[in-house]
Amino acid sequence: MIEEDKKIFSGEPWPEECIDDITEDALQGADDVRRVIAEAADAGKRADVFFADALEATRSHVQSILNEGYIHKGAKTIKPNYKVKAGDCFQVVLPSPVPLEAEPENIPLDIIYEDEDVIVLNKARGMVVHPAPGHVSGTLVNALLYHCKNLSGINGVIRPGIVHRLDKDTSGIMIAAKNDEAHFSLSKQIQDKTAKRTYLCVVRGNLKQDSGIIETRIDRDKNDRKKMAVVQEGGREAITEYRVLERFGRFTVVQCSLRTGRTHQIRVHMEYLGYPLVGDPKYSPMKVPFSIKGQALHSQTLDFTHPHTGRRMHFEAPLPEDMQKIITRLHNGQF
Repeated sequence: MIEEDKKIFSGEPWPEECIDDITEDALQGADDVRRVIAEAADAGKRADVFFADALEATRSHVQSILNEGYIHKGAKTIKPNYKVKAGDCFQVVLPSPVPLEAEPENIPLDIIYEDEDVIVLNKARGMVVHPAPGHVSGTLVNALLYHCKNLSGINGVIRPGIVHRLDKDTSGIMIAAKNDEAHFSLSKQIQDKTAKRTYLCVVRGNLKQDSGIIETRIDRDKNDRKKMAVVQEGGREAITEYRVLERFGRFTVVQCSLRTGRTHQIRVHMEYLGYPLVGDPKYSPMKVPFSIKGQALHSQTLDFTHPHTGRRMHFEAPLPEDMQKIITRLHNGQF
């Protein structure tokens, strides 16, 4: 079968103009091999952007298979930042599904909204989003598998339905997709920045500006691979808007909006400004006069266009008790 519109060739003879780019070693044992040719309109695109469109997959999923060496141009593996050229011939070797490791578990969920396409919920602080080494059960995915009959499969069997994530110790609003069409729509809205997310946090210190935009590049910390850091070269662009809501001298309540969604972005950016989040064990491991396990960061609002009805929707997750107590104590001068 040949899909002319996307130039994806599956199970057909390799086009003559790409014969020199074939590497049979890359195809050994592969169940799903797709051959993709870039057109003139694709020239200059990053590989992750190009393949997200060509394969109708999320950009994060495409970046994963690119980084793991599943996409080749001849004998060369292609990385996410490769700039596509017109006429490039690629071999996409999609990995076979791995055994399902996430099992349904009867874990209560704080559901804000649900229909046949999406589920919006308020994640508790301390809950891991999807299974990972050291957290194979008790995750949001385990709970979703029990609650929902169907979830999208775009992000694989370990992260079904997960469109975006929150850190374990960040509470608040999240959305999951119940089918691939909804997942693709929501992922594109996040990528195109038409889906809006705001966060509320409590930071140490008194910010100088009432509002601002933080624009940096973020990458893994060279000295601690479990942390992220602002870097001068490499990494990925990261942009956070912030606005001061209340000032209390030694502490400030801040609202943040994400223009990008990098790992630990708000935590890294506020620490970079010199105002780290209260309770953050990675970026601000100092004692504070408040009782909170993890960073005082809450995903408060979410706006998106419904993938099926096209209706614009707005949701808000109330502050968790621990953060509400912190703000109450700040109002009462109890710090």
